[in-house]
Amino acid sequence: MRKLARPMTRLPAWTQPILFAVLTTAFASCLVSGISTWRAIGLTSEFPLHWLGAWLWSWPVAAPAMYFIAPHVRRLLGRACAGP
Repeated sequence: MRKLARPMTRLPAWTQPILFAVLTTAFASCLVSGISTWRAIGLTSEFPLHWLGAWLWSWPVAAPAMYFIAPHVRRLLGRACAGP
């Protein structure tokens, strides 16, 4: 008889806004710092180190900002956009 897999444990709902801010800003700040670094120094051998440095400074600023600004943006868009 085949053994059933255990259901995956889900994170509590209160972690959603925090994880949203952390994950979206990780991607966005990585992308933007990469483009900015590329424009500033070009694709040199030092590019990866400078990109990493720029990203490590920008992500800790972007994540809390997104966490606090996202509810206001959602509320504004809720007023401005038609419902489903």
